[in-house]
Amino acid sequence: MAEIVDSLREIVGSTGVLTGDDVAARPAAWLRRDPTRALAIVRPATTDEVSRVMRCCHEAGQVVVPLGGNTGLVDGTLSTDTDVLLSFERMTAIESIDTAGGTMTVEAGVPLTRVHDSAAEHGLVFPVDFGARGSATIGGAISTNAGGNAVIRYGMMREQVLGLEAVLADGTVVSSMNRMLKNNAGFDLKHMFIGTEGTLGIVTRAVLRLRPELASQNTAFVAVDAFTKIPDILRELGTSLGGSLTAFEVLWADFYETVVTNRDRHTPPVPGGYPYYILIEARGGSEAGDSERFEAALGALLEKSLIADAAFAQSVQQRNAMWAIRDDIDGLFEILDPVMAFDVSLPISGAEAYAAGVHERLRERWPETYHGTTFGHLGDSNIHFLLTIGSRDHAEQKEVMKIVYSELEPYGGSISAEHGIGLEKRDFLHHSRDAAEIALMKRLKTALDPDGLLNPGKVIE
Repeated sequence: MAEIVDSLREIVGSTGVLTGDDVAARPAAWLRRDPTRALAIVRPATTDEVSRVMRCCHEAGQVVVPLGGNTGLVDGTLSTDTDVLLSFERMTAIESIDTAGGTMTVEAGVPLTRVHDSAAEHGLVFPVDFGARGSATIGGAISTNAGGNAVIRYGMMREQVLGLEAVLADGTVVSSMNRMLKNNAGFDLKHMFIGTEGTLGIVTRAVLRLRPELASQNTAFVAVDAFTKIPDILRELGTSLGGSLTAFEVLWADFYETVVTNRDRHTPPVPGGYPYYILIEARGGSEAGDSERFEAALGALLEKSLIADAAFAQSVQQRNAMWAIRDDIDGLFEILDPVMAFDVSLPISGAEAYAAGVHERLRERWPETYHGTTFGHLGDSNIHFLLTIGSRDHAEQKEVMKIVYSELEPYGGSISAEHGIGLEKRDFLHHSRDAAEIALMKRLKTALDPDGLLNPGKVIE
């Protein structure tokens, strides 16, 4: 073991390798309290160093687990005492921004918020955004095909990546740093590494697609008295706002009551007592015209009784306050500790019945300790549960997972909308993928990593 660590130090330098207490000082994952376990944390500074590290580990039969910002929720970067963790904390360069072509070339360790800030300096936007923006890295977001708040308009991370560079398990560098929207020259190899959680190759650099900064940003918080009205609201807004709808975040009453009406954490934008609330946002190119159109669109929803109440953000501060309610995940973790987080997707038509069925079964099983909240990017079919059964017992938590995922299967949904599979969801993959699909995943893994050294056990066995 010491031999491989010495060899890795020769590649990345003495300060590029952490061992012992320096490893244990880091948490194993965002929601875990136990320390990181690893033979060493290796911190390369270039793609060439990543390649040499992987070649060295491949020759020694050494397992490597890639690590981004450590903000994942499915144990996708969990390691053991004998694994090497490969961290990209020294690969944080924004290499270039092409304002004419609307692209940014970055290294994998760049935090998402730095990409946002750098794009804004050039009057551009990188549209992927979510709560962990300050810590999550571009490489991690690519590896998990992250989603976030604006998927309904811009799509997932996959749609924002024009090209990338990746290192295979044997150290081979695959550089497909395409900067064009159209490129049909053979297989689009980047898709082998987007959303595959570092099991087929390690992303080291990427070309990101940027969009123009928009002049208007209109936000409203509305109350709805029946779920059956939500699909109609979504459809009406899609028509009346002419493609400018950017966010459609639905909060069940259990969420709103937990973080707003039953606490002093936020000022309620609309009164409590309704079963559903929606945070709606639209962005466009005409500040005055878009504001008028936005208010008219919501006024029409009020006239048709599709929404029961509405509050419009009249300032940046009010907009931020509305989003602070939706993004108060830290508050929910505090209130629901010990918390379990779920991320699923299913057709919007089945969302009400599915959520009700999950809560009913969990409440029946843990009547004294169960508390659950429901929310999500329902405009793109994504539901999140944050819940507690008052226990950290692994067997009991596994039972919760079985309920959440088995209830999902009749709706043809996915056990993971945007967080990935990792270790936590691997044993439930069959609820969303059939035997032929899983077999093909295994064939790809065997072809690219025949010795099973790259993030083993994640996604598939």
